[in-house]
Parts: sequence; structure tokens; C-alpha cells
Amino acid sequence: MTAITASSRLARLRTLALTGIATTGAAAAALTLMPASAHAAEAPKAAHSVTAPARDGHTDPVAHGGTGNLDGWIKQALTIMKAKGIPGSYEGLHRNIMRESSGNPNAQNNYDVNAKNGTPSKGLLQVIDPTFNAYHVSGTAHSATDPVANITAAANYAAHRYGSIDNVNSAY
Repeated sequence: MTAITASSRLARLRTLALTGIATTGAAAAALTLMPASAHAAEAPKAAHSVTAPARDGHTDPVAHGGTGNLDGWIKQALTIMKAKGIPGSYEGLHRNIMRESSGNPNAQNNYDVNAKNGTPSKGLLQVIDPTFNAYHVSGTAHSATDPVANITAAANYAAHRYGSIDNVNSAY
């Protein structure tokens, strides 16, 4: 029997993690985009609540009409999106946020190809800085980890690429 060293155990765990990531990536790539309504919709009365401040504190959701939680950030983003003509619904935003970050505005992916290239995905909808900068919506904080700015920039990108965030059903 061979003794298992800490370094061989760590190497084995990395292999298993990469296998899991590759399998998940392949499954996500196999999903297709399904058409959905591209019209903005009102937010439902009851919603999942995740509370976390923005890492840089640029947006005070309570001061800007939100409630300081995921429900408030989505509602605030929808108001801005409607004013700017960016399509999307509460359900489409919420579904994508929960898949991408589980509602954590400070989430950051330090492991994918973007991170290896020096531009990790950040925030509720896991936007990289170049995409955030290209699709930033005026009137929101210029910070990829600001919840409302992240949502609106990602929805703006999705509108240009897929017609609406509602049409995104896998990593984008």
C-alpha cells in the first residue's frame, strides 16, 4: 500500500474538481437558448431575498429606492432598464443571477479562462470588466460589483447578443 502525501491528495482533488468543471461546462454548452418574451415585466410580489452590500459601496440600494437585497436590486435595475429601453423580466434576471452567483454581489470567479487571462467574472451576473465597460448603463455606478450596475450592464449585453436576458438559459 502506498502512503498518500498531502501533495498527491491535493493533486487528486484538483483533478476531480477540473473533471467536475469540465462536465458542467459541457452540459451548459449543450443547452440551447429558448425564445422567451423580451418585454419588461413587473416584479412578482414575493421573491428570494439575499442581502449583501456592494464591495465598493457605490450604490446605497435603500437610498435609491431599493431594499438592500436581491429583490430590491432587481426591481431597481428593472426601473432603469425600462427607462433605457433594455428588455428583460424579473424572472429572467432572477434565474440568471441565481445560476451565476447565488445572489452574492461580491462573487468572483478566479478559476475560468477569463480569470487566467486576468479578467475574472464579477458580481451578481458574473460580468468581466471589458464587457461591463462596453455595456455599462449611464446612471448606475461604474463598478462591476455594484449590484444594480452589474445587473443593468449584463442585461444590456444580453439584449445586444441574445435579444434579452430572458433568452439566456446557460452561461453566456
